[in-house]
Amino acid sequence: MSIWLDGALRDAGTASVSVFDHGLTVGDGVFETLKAADGKPFALTRHLDRLTRSARGLGLPDPDHDEVARACVAVLADNPVPLGRLRVTYTGGQAPLGSERGDHGPTLLVALSETTRRPDSTAVVTVPWIRNERGALTGLKTTSYAENVVALARAHEQGASEALFANSVGQLCEGTGSNVFVVLDGEIHTPPVPSGCLAGITRALTIEWTGAKETDLPLDVLERADEIFLTSSLRDVQGVHLVDGRELPGAPGPVTAKAMRIFEERSRADLNP
Repeated sequence: MSIWLDGALRDAGTASVSVFDHGLTVGDGVFETLKAADGKPFALTRHLDRLTRSARGLGLPDPDHDEVARACVAVLADNPVPLGRLRVTYTGGQAPLGSERGDHGPTLLVALSETTRRPDSTAVVTVPWIRNERGALTGLKTTSYAENVVALARAHEQGASEALFANSVGQLCEGTGSNVFVVLDGEIHTPPVPSGCLAGITRALTIEWTGAKETDLPLDVLERADEIFLTSSLRDVQGVHLVDGRELPGAPGPVTAKAMRIFEERSRADLNP
């Protein structure tokens, strides 16, 4: 397995990042996860744009889009898999131990792992912790992911594949690595970005392609929604058949199934929408 690290392909078994890298010591970094099918990345331009927005939010230099795209192509070509998780990580680089940044410049890492297609539906749980919609990192896809690790572990303990958060005012927000949609009286709704959720790439495409509405939703909407589904780069559109023990029979329901079909057709027709 080869990865891209700071300008070149390297063997994953011997490549190394400094133990003083700010992404390691204090989580000072941003990342993107892309779906790659048959060696081709999906929605690369949108992911590069969001990588830049996240970097700017942390005060990091803009990543070089040409270099990142070149790295993605090289890694995919050198590691052929039918379906892959392509991860782009961009950190503050080597720095002193502490919060101050150094002057070595950013670290760029691109790696790939093989994955499999997700099931059509899954189980989710809500967790007692919240998203802070007013935090310094809100809306940024950063490597400071420990709270997601804790929440996802809680979900796995309860037999679920995802944990859902409310925000500080009790509104439905997002999952640890997904956006959440609900169907009410035949209409699709999803929390707006000001709720504190990440502006997901698959989320945005789903809104564009299905006409879903961005709506402030209380967390208890999960107790009465006709259908619920998740979106993310590797889930695409995935129905929910169980939420906190509440069963949604027949999931994915008809509205979700249509959204799944639309997303599959549109994404297959255009790899860089």
